[in-house]
Amino acid sequence: QVQLVESGGGLLQAGGSARLSCTISGRPFNMYTMAWFRQAPGKDRDFVDFVAAINWSGGSTFYADSVKGRFTISLDDSRKMVYLQMNALKPEDTAKYYCAAGLEVTRPQLSSAYDDWGRGTQVTVSS
Repeated sequence: QVQLVESGGGLLQAGGSARLSCTISGRPFNMYTMAWFRQAPGKDRDFVDFVAAINWSGGSTFYADSVKGRFTISLDDSRKMVYLQMNALKPEDTAKYYCAAGLEVTRPQLSSAYDDWGRGTQVTVSS
């Protein structure tokens, strides 16, 4: 099990940029897949939307079509952190963003593939 803490959200302008951070602690996680999901306003927490994922070993990345070309997921092994760089923000990016970690993830877009979750950080994009 790993512990995850997100930071970096806030009130942002459409067209702007922001970087979310996820601090990781706990068991060795070099075999984990790390991901960002988001919960849109009015949507149940059980139905979060996939945003991006990265394999800690190898660095393969995966993105939702809605963020491809605008968001970038990355990790810093020395600092034990995962980042989500968000550019060209849109009002529809407004959501609570969650960091998640999972082992032996074969379908990174599925929230059920992840065992450990942070508490989330709110991102609000105004037009």
